[in-house]
Amino acid sequence: MKFFGKIAEWGRKYGDSHNYTCDLCGREVYANERVCAQCAQKLPWNGGAVCPFCGRKVKEEGTCAECKRSPLTVERARSALLYEGEASRLLLRFKRGERWMYRTLAQLSVPALKREFPSVDAIVPVPMTKGARIRRGYDQVRLLCGAFSRALSVPVLRAVEKRRRTKPQKNLSREERQSNVRGCFRVTDRKGVKGKTLLVIDDALTTGATVSEMGRVLKGAGAAHVYAFTVTSVEDKTPFGKP
Repeated sequence: MKFFGKIAEWGRKYGDSHNYTCDLCGREVYANERVCAQCAQKLPWNGGAVCPFCGRKVKEEGTCAECKRSPLTVERARSALLYEGEASRLLLRFKRGERWMYRTLAQLSVPALKREFPSVDAIVPVPMTKGARIRRGYDQVRLLCGAFSRALSVPVLRAVEKRRRTKPQKNLSREERQSNVRGCFRVTDRKGVKGKTLLVIDDALTTGATVSEMGRVLKGAGAAHVYAFTVTSVEDKTPFGKP
């Protein structure tokens, strides 16, 4: 219960007003807690064996097959939850209109974020196009970055823009995802990036194509180190040792 106590402590310190009910089951909770202890225990936490590079859950200790074949450009990626069950439903609610859900996802993610990346110079959100932001009404990753910035006491560096609209990644293969995002990002603040240790933030990691493209352009602009953190990631279910 110590881990879930840390979630509650972060909520009391950094949260905001809340209706004192769990965002998953509706049970009463303490002030500024977003998820009750019972629901928190049932969430698909990204623990146990993970790929040392992309941070996705793997069947056995070791590098996943995809990272062996095509390593990410970021030096290390990690996530708090697996993209399944209640975690995926929370994220979908967030992306489909419940913008306040960023507080819940941030509260669940901050313990892992602080454990994995305690010292970076700035966090960099994966950007949306202006059109996509208008259609949704908000930029979900920027909202998360605001909460993460407060938790780590580091600035949000909006140093990258998305230059063109890309196809939805959901039904694309790894190679198609890489091709889809290739060249879609551009660094707009090279001075702010140069020599810095940066943490790219996104809501989910599937193959890592998006964060890898972010890492490529940031390193190309002179960043010293680039890491990535996502709220959720998709488990690598490849049998160990097989492609």
